[in-house]
Amino acid sequence: MNVLACIDSSRYAVSVCDHAAWAAQRLDVSVELLHVLERHAADPVIAPDRSGRLGVDSREALLKQLVDLDEQRNRLSQEAGRHLLDEAAARVRAGGVDDVHLRLLHGELVDHIHDHEANARLIVVGRRGEAKDRASQHLGRNLERLIRASHRPIVIAAQEFRPEERFLVAYDGGASAERAVDALVRYPILADAKGHVLMAGEGTSTERDRLASVTARLREAGYSVTDALQPGDPDHIIPAAVEEGGFDLLVMGAYGHSRIRTLMIGSTTTALLRATSISMLVMR
Repeated sequence: MNVLACIDSSRYAVSVCDHAAWAAQRLDVSVELLHVLERHAADPVIAPDRSGRLGVDSREALLKQLVDLDEQRNRLSQEAGRHLLDEAAARVRAGGVDDVHLRLLHGELVDHIHDHEANARLIVVGRRGEAKDRASQHLGRNLERLIRASHRPIVIAAQEFRPEERFLVAYDGGASAERAVDALVRYPILADAKGHVLMAGEGTSTERDRLASVTARLREAGYSVTDALQPGDPDHIIPAAVEEGGFDLLVMGAYGHSRIRTLMIGSTTTALLRATSISMLVMR
């Protein structure tokens, strides 16, 4: 088993490596570093047009140059990818993990995730990819697709790693929230941290029972946790709790059936990731 760390050349790569090393030591597993070379929409598509006769010779010569240039770019991309993986491996080993495996692939990250998550207990990915590195209000284009496609817990790394001493569980009673709690129980990577379970609701007896039940499960698993049921909109309650409580990690289900579901769905942005700056552990 391993921790699968998906890296690119963005500024989040160092944090992904640090989170992966931290999680691998807690879980006593190896680290697999995965870097996928993607062809972006801006890359040229070479398609010869033989419909006319004018300029055929010059066009053929130009197409050959473009093909040669594309091959050279591919070689350089592969070389840069190997250097990136080597540097990432050195970072992970410096973080205390000796068993590190490197994977350099082509295509789309989401297309490879099923093959590589089979041996993963946890996936680590940065909040934003290299294409969105300078856009603070946008997320990496693969992030939501990755969350939807994966069946493993995913750590979404903030820009800088910090020791996970306090965590907040955003609990809504839905199936994905239950799976997030299951992940904590099965893989106690936060066993030494102090936690708080927060539920936004109306204060009904059913909600109180659900909250008490999940808190008891975490305590039975060895976690030191408190809980609270707070009325209001989770869009505002959760970010406020993160800011006021000094938490290092937010744990939640990625897609629920309550109002919290809207926090994790968006065309180009995810409201909760925009509203908070800490790392997140999510489970679909």
